[in-house]
This record gives sequence, structure tokens and C-alpha cells, in this order.
Amino acid sequence: MSMSRREFIKTNAAAALGATAAGAVLPDFLYPYGESPSQAAAPKPVRVGVIGTGNRGRSLLGDLLSMKGLEFPALCDIQPQNLALAQDLVVKAGLKKPEGYGKDEQDYRRLLERDDVDAVIIATYWEWHTPMAVEAMKAGKYAGVEVPAAYTLEECWELVKTHEATKVPCMMLENWSFRRDNLAVLNMIRLGLLGEIIHSHCAHSHDCIDHWFFDPQTGLDRWPAKYLVNHNRDQYPTHQLGPVLSWLDIGCGDYFDRIASTATDVKGINDYFLHRFGPDHPNARRAFKQGDIVSSVVRTKKGKSLAINYDMQLPRPYDNRWMVQGTGGVYDEDRSVVYLHGRSPKYHEWEPFGPYQELHEHPWWKTIRSEAAAAGHGGTDYLELKLFIEAVRNRTQTPLDVYDAALMSANGPLSEESIAKGGAPVPYPDFTGGRWESTKPRFAV
Repeated sequence: MSMSRREFIKTNAAAALGATAAGAVLPDFLYPYGESPSQAAAPKPVRVGVIGTGNRGRSLLGDLLSMKGLEFPALCDIQPQNLALAQDLVVKAGLKKPEGYGKDEQDYRRLLERDDVDAVIIATYWEWHTPMAVEAMKAGKYAGVEVPAAYTLEECWELVKTHEATKVPCMMLENWSFRRDNLAVLNMIRLGLLGEIIHSHCAHSHDCIDHWFFDPQTGLDRWPAKYLVNHNRDQYPTHQLGPVLSWLDIGCGDYFDRIASTATDVKGINDYFLHRFGPDHPNARRAFKQGDIVSSVVRTKKGKSLAINYDMQLPRPYDNRWMVQGTGGVYDEDRSVVYLHGRSPKYHEWEPFGPYQELHEHPWWKTIRSEAAAAGHGGTDYLELKLFIEAVRNRTQTPLDVYDAALMSANGPLSEESIAKGGAPVPYPDFTGGRWESTKPRFAV
């Protein structure tokens, strides 16, 4: 005699309940309206799309492929070679080949329409960062967008307003916020070892003329070169500000009030082309608007100060020159030293930072140091991506939020406005609507 499904479930449920009393687990078919324990123990994979699979996009994809519990249903790039290389990376990792999108510059929208994508990583040219992040939020996808998240103040506001309308998180992938040394310093600050924080200095000093702005072999423009022709500003503000926001409690008890910026004349770009390619190269005589060095001073609502340096066009080794100073001491990243009044062994003499970094290691780094050793930027990219993915999986806020993205990105257009006004102070818009006054610190807490 045949048995109906209802009778089958009823008969087997009785047996299963008896087994449960003896410590067994109910079979999955008895959970028709929710997850069974076995299903709950194996969470669904996070499904990630990557938009922009050039050098940076493939680097981030490589870090993601080293994590468990991820799938990559779709990738997007308008350069067929870039798209094919990225698809091959996924296949070589033992996963299904992602569907490719790249027929034109708008094809990313078709990727965002998919219902099997939970989040997207955006690693495209700057002008696409905000439009793609906005469309991702509107489509209900977590947006992890490369730096800067926005190039204009209007784009900063568009990111904020879209997040507030959709409630979908948007995280700018500012990796220097997650550096091992910077997080150890944050722990020291929160323990009061530097006293009340008064001042900080930061820089992005990275000679990029000979490889990033221009092709190293021909000197022809690469995609960022147009920004040097058309703008005079701090072009890369977020690598400077990444750790400083948390050090100074910006957005959670304090906020940037105004910025005053000045720029030198532009000499380095033409000089590079003159000596590298000769006087007949068009860029040896071309008019560039971007000054070689941009120096900015920021005052916060609570009376702190911040000195910021942009330096990407003159010959020099890489440097960030972070420094943070309080009533109880000072940390200098450039020299990897610290001085703590009343704690350091010798009066007014530096001591090495290394032992303090080990002592105040952030739990994030204690957890991932071994698994991230081979990842990009010394494991920093891996950590920021891992935390982004955890937020997507748990449907929680990302460690850096859209307000952080907007404020750090805003230094670009605000510095340009100040330079154009002869260095006059320019006020910051309050992207939080005043919520910075009551918001408690949450980054890396």
C-alpha cells in the first residue's frame, strides 16, 4: 500500500523524536519551514561579483579566492583579456567559471540585476566608482568600492543619500585603515597611553609618474593622467586619512570642521619627461594643472589639528609619514618609534615601536596573520576583504561605512576649492547630519 507524504512525515517523525531523546539529530525533511541544524552548521556561501578585473581587481580577487565559503557567479570588465584572466583565476581555484559581462560600459548593470550576487567589489577607473556603488546599493548588493569612493562632493552626497534610502552598506576599501601597525597604535590610543590626542600628520608620498599615471615605456597617458591635466588638488586623500579617522575619533565624537590647502607649482612631470624621453615628447611641454606637492591643514570641531601631504610626482621612495601626538606621548611611523611621557625609559628619548606593536596587537591580526601572510599589501588587503565578507554573510554593517567613505573622499574636492581660493579655509559638509556628536567609536572595537 502506498503512503502519502503526510503519513510518511508523521510516521518517521515519531521515530525521529524517539531518536532525538537519545541524543540524535532530527533529519532535514522535518524542518520544512526553516533551517535544520545541519543546514545551519553549513552557512550558505557568500556570492561575490567583481566589477573591474584589471591589475587591482585581480589582486583583490586572488585574496578572495583564498577564503572559504565564497562563490563568484559573475565578473565584469570591458577589456576581454582582463575578463578572461580573472575567469581563469576562479577556474584554477577549483570553482565554476563565472559568467562574464563586458559588451559595453553599461554591462555592469546586468551583473547587478542577478539574484545570485550578494555583494560586489568595484575596482574600476575612478569615474565609475560612485555610479557603480550607487547602482549596487539600489540593487540590494553590498558595495565594496576601491579608493576614492567619490571624486566630487556631489558624488559623496549621492553615496550617503543612496545608503540612507536603501539601508544597504557601502564600504570604501581603504586598506591602510587595517594595517597591523596602525591598529596597534589605535589600541594604544584607546588605552590612554598617548593621553588626549591633539594632533596628527599623514601623507601619501609615492612617485607614480613613471608607472601609474603614464606608460613607463612610451610615456603615453594611462587612465589617471587626465586628472593631472584638469585638476589641482589632493588626488589620493584616503591612503593618508585611513588610520587617522579612528585615531582622532572622527565621526564618533569629533568631526572635520575646515581645511586650508596650498599647492606648489608643477615642475616634476615635465622634468621627468624631458630627462626620460627627451624634449620632443609631447608631455615634456604639456601644461599640467596639478601642483607637485599639496599641503593641507585641517581643524576639527573639537580643536584638534591635522597636517596632510600629497606627493606623487617627484622622485622619492614610498612614505606615509603618519604621526599622532597627545598630552601623554607621540608615535612616529616614519621612524617606527614612540615616546610616552613617564613610561619611556629615558626622558625625551625615542624608543622602538616594535615591542609596543607586539604587546598591543589587535585581535584582528592575531586571528589572520598566518593565513594572510602571502596576501596583498602584507595581508592588509586580505583582512579588509575578510571583514567585508563577514559583514555580508551576517548582514551587518561593514567596518568602514559610507560616512567614512564620503568624508575621506571629500578631501579631494575640498582641497581643490581651497587651492583655487588662494589657500582660504573651506568648511566640511556634515555627511552624518550631526550624528557624529552622539555616535560611539565602533571601528576595530
